This record gives sequence, C-alpha cells and structure tokens, in this order.
Amino acid sequence: MTDTFTDLHQRAKNKETFQCLYDIITSRNNILLAYRTIKSNKGSKTPGTDGKTILDIEKRPENELIEEIQRQLKNYRPKKVRRKLIEKDNGKMRPLGIPCILDRIIQQCFKQVLEPIAEAHFYNHSYGFRPLRSTHHAMARVQFLVNHSKLHYVVDIDIKGFFDNINHTLLIKQLWNLGIRDRQVLVCIAKMLKAEVDGEGIPTKGSPQGGLLSPLLSNIVLNELDQWVANQWELFPLHKSFKTREGELLAKKRTHLKEGYMVRYADDFKILCRDWKTAEKWYHAVKLFLKERLKLDISPEKSKIINLRKQESAFLGFTIRANRKGKKRVAHTFVRNEKIQKIKAEARKRIEILRSSPTVQNALRFNSFVLGLHNYFNRATHVNLAFSRLAYEIRAMMYNRLKPIGKYAHPTNPPPTYKKFYSLGFKTFKIAGIHLFPIANVQTKNVISFTQSLTPFTVKGRAQIHKNLHKNIKQEIALLMESKIPTRSVEYMDNRISRYSMKNGKCEITGLFLQAHDLHCHHFIPIQLGGSDKFHNLRILHKDVHKLIHMTDIIKMNLLMKKLGITEPVLQKINKYREACELEQIK
Repeated sequence: MTDTFTDLHQRAKNKETFQCLYDIITSRNNILLAYRTIKSNKGSKTPGTDGKTILDIEKRPENELIEEIQRQLKNYRPKKVRRKLIEKDNGKMRPLGIPCILDRIIQQCFKQVLEPIAEAHFYNHSYGFRPLRSTHHAMARVQFLVNHSKLHYVVDIDIKGFFDNINHTLLIKQLWNLGIRDRQVLVCIAKMLKAEVDGEGIPTKGSPQGGLLSPLLSNIVLNELDQWVANQWELFPLHKSFKTREGELLAKKRTHLKEGYMVRYADDFKILCRDWKTAEKWYHAVKLFLKERLKLDISPEKSKIINLRKQESAFLGFTIRANRKGKKRVAHTFVRNEKIQKIKAEARKRIEILRSSPTVQNALRFNSFVLGLHNYFNRATHVNLAFSRLAYEIRAMMYNRLKPIGKYAHPTNPPPTYKKFYSLGFKTFKIAGIHLFPIANVQTKNVISFTQSLTPFTVKGRAQIHKNLHKNIKQEIALLMESKIPTRSVEYMDNRISRYSMKNGKCEITGLFLQAHDLHCHHFIPIQLGGSDKFHNLRILHKDVHKLIHMTDIIKMNLLMKKLGITEPVLQKINKYREACELEQIK
C-alpha cells in the first residue's frame, strides 16, 4: 500500500480532491494491512461489547475476513461501543469507548487511507497522534522559542472535555474541506461517530476515546485552529520580501498583528508571546474562535497567562520556566510534582511485588519501568535533580524491603545492557542474578527538534526514517524486558537482552535494525544437539530469517526467500546456521 499512500499524500499537497476513496479503503491489501497493524497492538486483546478479541479473528480464513469487512461496509452499522473508565493524572475519570474488534479493523482501514491526505494539510508544530512525532518534539519546540526567540509569556488554554464535545456536523464539513469528498466514506465516518455507547445511548457529539480513528479526527478538528493561529502572525504574507528575520519582524510589527507561536500536542496547546499585552489579546481571541468556530468551551480555572520569568508552566508531564543564565534567560525544565508523586507510588508498588516474588521476570520488569521513566524524562534539563530526590525519598523503603532477598553493592561484571546505560559508581541490588537499574542514575539528553521532512508518505521521508531507526534501541530494550516467555530460563531471558544490546539491535545475518516485535533469539547450536542458553550460543535475528533457518518445506522456503529478497552472501550465512542445526543447505 506504500505507493498508494505516497500518491494520496502528493495529490493532497497539490490541493486535489478525492471522490473515489471507498474502493481503496475496501481493497484486499488495505484490509490485510489493517489486520496486521491491529494484531501487533496491545489493545487488540481487549474485548468490545461482543466479547471478541483478535484471537477470535486470527483463526478465520483470510478471504472470509476480507469478504465480511467488504460486506459490512456496503451498509455499515457499527456495533455498540463498550464504556470503560480510566483514572487521569488529576484523579478524575476519563471515559473510553472501546469498539468491537471488527469495528476496530474497519476504523484502521479508514485511518490508513485518510491519514496521508490529512498529513499534507496539517500544521508543522502540532505533535500529538501523528506519525513519528512525540512529546519530546513538542518540548524541543517550546524550549527553542524560549531560548532563541526570547518568548517568555505563555497562553495556556485547556479545552473543556474536548473529545466529548466534538461537533459532528462541523467535523464532516472539515473533512470535505480537506478534499475528502467521497460520500460513502463520509457516511461511514458519521455512523462511527454516532455508534451507540452501551448503557448510555447514541451520542449527539464527541468522538470516542479508544476508537482508532478518533486521534486523527481530533487533529482534523483542531487543524483549523492551528492554521488560524499561524496565519495571524507566523505565516502572515508580506507584500515586500525581507531577507532577514529581523526585517520581517519589524515589517509585521508595524501592523496590528499579534505576535505568537503555537505548539500543540493533541488538545493540549500553548501560544508563546513576547509581552503580556499580546498574550492577553491571544487569550481572548482563541477563546472566541474556539467558541464561535469550533463550538468548544475552555476551562477558565485551568486556562491562564503565565510569565515564565516568574512562574512555571506545565506541559506533557514537565514544567518549564525561563531562568536567568548570565545576561540572558534560558528554559529550565523539570518533572511535574504530581508526576513525581505518581512515579513514587508506582515504584513502591513494584518494589513490593519484587519482595513477595523475587523472580527474574519481576526484576526485568522493574528495570523496564526505570528505563522507560529515564527514557521519557531525560529530556528535562534538571532530570538528575528530580530523580535524585525521588531515589532519596524511597531509599529506606527499598533497602528494607529488598535487603533480605538481594545483595546491595556496586555492580561487579554486569551485562552489556547495564554498562551501556548506567555508570558503575552507583550501588544497586542484585536480585535473581539481575542488577536493578538505579533510579537516581540519569543524565539530561538534549532535546532535538522535529525534522519536518520526516514522513512515511514520501520516498525521501522514508529514507530518513530508516537512517534514524537505530537510535531507538533504549525503547526496544524496555519492551524486551516487559515480554514474557514462561518456557524459557532465567539465563536465556537475560542473555537475549544482553546480546541485542551488544549488537546495537541489528540482525546478525542481514545487519538490519530490529524492533522488539520483529526480533527472534536463535540458539546457534540447538538445545537438542547439546547447545545451551549461554551468551555465546545465542544469535539475534529477524523473525522471518529465523523461520528460514528452521524450514524444511522447499516451496515455503522459496516463497519466503523471494519475499525477503535474500542475496547470495546472506544465503551463505543462513546455510552456516542450517549446518549447525544439522539441516540441508538451501541451494
């Protein structure tokens, strides 16, 4: 489907309109891609109102699934949505709407085709629920505006119950304005929005959080706000061209424009300004625009103007403040206090689990938790201070709980994963042969702004993605630590992670970077032939290459080799592995 998505994206960039999207959405390849995407998603094992999960779907023949989805979409009627409440950071409950598994696959089919079109129209500095963008990119943009553009006044606006108050009629009009003019597609989306919520009835407004299409639809709603804010100052056209930014700034200043730059992550956004008066103008203008144009209200107690020189502003779990450094001011970021309290409670819970059950699996899960936290918060300029305090506050509790079951000392001969991410100067516990990662041992990592040319919908963008893949090794190791393989030994589980870390996440046959879900760990000399779970006997491979090593069916082997595009040097390596397994060479 890659070529189709690239074509849709390019045509949308050229401001074309689309009348025949329904055929692409219901095509065999698009449905199979949607199924594959859903299958690798953790939420696929969560049942909807019909009680079915992906496990019920995967037993069915391929053609049967495709035909059923195509038949359903001819006269689409989504099943009831299951209501589930989850706790928010502030203690309140967030209502999720979980569609049935077949409806989720259908929503994914729509998302895949609509996303390349919508992406061509989206604003550069909106970062939530968009491919390859993250909270770190949003933080990098805010820090850049504070440090380089010297914008120290922030308009913080909180939309009251955004997902529950999206106006359905307006959303369909916005889709039409983006060029999505296939009436069959628009009718299906309208039905998805009006899907009955179990026990609550048919909604008249809002988009269910939990639906796969909802994040994309929410971005389409707020894209109008993004473009309006950007056109007020940032993208405002000048009649006379100016070479320097200062010249352009002065030209705009002579007008009555409000200077301001927007950074948005989903429904959480900030407008950064140069002075209080401009910030006030923005506050009232945005409030009015949201009310009159998008039919959305703001929460007055959470929406405010903040002077970053005197107060801190919260954003995505971090706090930002413009502190003095020499003659200028720079952005100092820290972890939000509410977040620290939540982390502390979670760390205590995990220590208790370790105490009552000191297994390898629990030790690896604790490490995955710590690595995940460090991975996210190490973009804060003062992360070391935040986590040192946190470690100090739980130190006594941790020592008392874990002393009877583990050894507390400086790590001696730890595995490569430990040495890669943590210094040996911190004392830590060794439980069930696993060194626990020290909570306090974290260093600030520079935030890097998002490269705007990075996109999965252009040839150039995809080339950049593959170049950047290896940088995500920490994230993949955290996922590997979370995974469960009950039939495998302690030694195997630990050595698998160490081997992956040592090889920088690359397949030992093809040399390609492997994400956690594509990784298999192979015994070079199989267990049944006297092999062991020792580090030197394990190999990190792509799952399809691993299948090829153990296959005996010639027809299946040829098909898989064709699919993988196996070259002669790679085939020679595969044959060496097959020889060690006492299997025939592939000719």
